[in-house]
Amino acid sequence: MEPREKKRVLVDEQDHGLRLDVFLTRQDPAYSRSYWQKICRQGHVAVDGIPQAKPGFIVKEGQTVEIHFPRPQRMVAEPEEIALDILYEDLDLLVINKPRGMVVHPAAGHRTGTLVNALLFHCRELPLLGDKLRPGIVHRLDKDTTGLMVIAKTELAYLHLARQFKSRAIKRGYVAIVHGQPPRASGTIDLPLGRDPRDRKRIAVRQDGGGRRAVTHYKTLRSLPPYSLLSLKLETGRTHQIRVHLAYLRCPVVGDPVYGPQKSPFRDMGQLLHADTLGFYHPAIRDYMEFLQEPGAEFDHFLSGREADGRIQNTNH
Repeated sequence: MEPREKKRVLVDEQDHGLRLDVFLTRQDPAYSRSYWQKICRQGHVAVDGIPQAKPGFIVKEGQTVEIHFPRPQRMVAEPEEIALDILYEDLDLLVINKPRGMVVHPAAGHRTGTLVNALLFHCRELPLLGDKLRPGIVHRLDKDTTGLMVIAKTELAYLHLARQFKSRAIKRGYVAIVHGQPPRASGTIDLPLGRDPRDRKRIAVRQDGGGRRAVTHYKTLRSLPPYSLLSLKLETGRTHQIRVHLAYLRCPVVGDPVYGPQKSPFRDMGQLLHADTLGFYHPAIRDYMEFLQEPGAEFDHFLSGREADGRIQNTNH
């Protein structure tokens, strides 16, 4: 069995008097403060050789803090008989309509019931290039984002599709219902994104040099005061890109539990964001293929409620 990773850190003058969890977060901000609190409570941190389980313990100059990182739990993706909404399939790839609530690949807290589990049952074999927990996966959608995804069934298809994503040759379109209205009926959001320095689980607009360029084009399809129905096109594909860009415009996606308003009545329903357009060149025959998929019942229910109020306005641009 491999030994756990250890790390020793000396408390210097500027860190004297800090809480232990704050001290650890400053030493390695790649992990959140809540992560360090959990590590302490699990008994993986010692101060001057004595285990210290209290995250609020006050450290002093000259003390040595030792961290025994827990061994990562090994995960294996297993086939599961889960129904898939398949729009197209051949020997090289398949295109699916991902439902709300489905996680794309196994991760901590989501070891089963994922799209990968379903794909392994349906396809039996998938290319294992890259991460073995993500066979065939060349792009992803968030858990509560619905819509179109293409899955590679062969190594050739995986490599060819991955190159198309990297070169931005893939056409990706979305629709979203958002709070408020954008400052203009249509436009482009060109703002860099990166990890939020205050919360590593979130993404934020980073204009301090700590982000990567992200470009989202939007157009207002209908005005539904106090909401709007938008069409969106991705030029880049950063994590949470649409959700963060729209939140920055003060038009967060309705139902977004992370970037939406805290007191929204729709906060727990999952965001109303749907990938409705996907276009790419077939990796074997090289023909261009494009798929369209209307959003599901959750969009219809929300829109019908606004229509009943007589508040929808068509926006033509």
